[in-house]
Parts: sequence; structure tokens; C-alpha cells
Amino acid sequence: MADLAQLTTWRDVLMAARYQGIRTVEYDGKRVTYATDAEMAAALGDLNRQITGTTARIAVVRIQSSKGL
Repeated sequence: MADLAQLTTWRDVLMAARYQGIRTVEYDGKRVTYATDAEMAAALGDLNRQITGTTARIAVVRIQSSKGL
């Protein structure tokens, strides 16, 4: 699994290419060509989920309840 900095870099490169209408992205010596904008959107969604998963971790959950009396 990639670290947060690498995931963020990949996301930024992919977003820049998508907004420019470019379907081929190069990073770390690899080239990926997306056939449709939907594929790029799915890749961006996956990167965002991975970034969120590495940064947002719930450590403590507190539950409070009452009987309504």
C-alpha cells in the first residue's frame, strides 16, 4: 500500500489530467490510459477513499443513552 503523500500525488496528477481532457497519465515510470471519463472518475474515487482511510480513523466511540424519565 502506498503512503499518504504518494496517494495524494497520484490523485493530483489524475485530477489535473482529467480537467485538461487528457486520458493518458504517467507517474513513477508507468503509463495508464483511461478509455472514458467514467474510468477516471472511478480511479479518483478509489484514491479519495484510500486517502480518507489513511487519515480518518475513529479511536474512541462513546455511547450515551437514557430511559427518557
